[in-house]
Amino acid sequence: MTLLAVTAAVSLALVLGALWGLYGRFGDRTEGFVLAAGGGALMFSAVLELIVPAREFISLTATGLALLIGAGTFALIDYLIDERWGDEGGVGLLAAVTLDGVPENVALGVMLIGAGAWEVAGLATAIFLSNLPEGASGAKGMRAMGWRRGRILALWFGTALVLVVATVAGNLLFHGAPEEYLALMHVFAGGAVIASLSTEIFPKAYRRDHHMAGIATALGLLAALLVTHTMTE
Repeated sequence: MTLLAVTAAVSLALVLGALWGLYGRFGDRTEGFVLAAGGGALMFSAVLELIVPAREFISLTATGLALLIGAGTFALIDYLIDERWGDEGGVGLLAAVTLDGVPENVALGVMLIGAGAWEVAGLATAIFLSNLPEGASGAKGMRAMGWRRGRILALWFGTALVLVVATVAGNLLFHGAPEEYLALMHVFAGGAVIASLSTEIFPKAYRRDHHMAGIATALGLLAALLVTHTMTE
């Protein structure tokens, strides 16, 4: 039940964000602000929930390699997608959400093994806060390219389903796996998340909201810190 509840909440954010982007009214500065805030929350959790705890089970060298492989994998696939589709509209952001979201949600599923909902609340909340503006921004960009609303919603709903499958797969397939292997997966996911933030989220947030994007990033990080502090008290 915990697995399904957390998975649904996290993935639903993409669909809600897409609806917001298609039917809501928000300017470029608002879009940039919420993107940066979500990115700040996710950066905090990627480091504190995925990368740092792995050092208990694997060496610094293994951590570094897994981190670089995760970031490199995202960067390579993102480059290939940009070469094919370009960076117009929300296609690149949709790719970013999918490519970093799959390992990210697999890691979330792994974290749920033997854990209660509160123990993963920090990461789940950060992913939710990140997915909501990403879905909104991506859907808005696709609409600006002339895509039909039904097609846009179908794409984002499909992406949400892919992430649901990734979380469930992470939980079921890796149950009982060695801690060292799970730690490597967490760090790989963290590397993919950081690469996606650096190449897709923060640059777009700065273009939309300029210097306030830095404040928004800090606020998002602070929100994730407060959630984590509250849950561990």
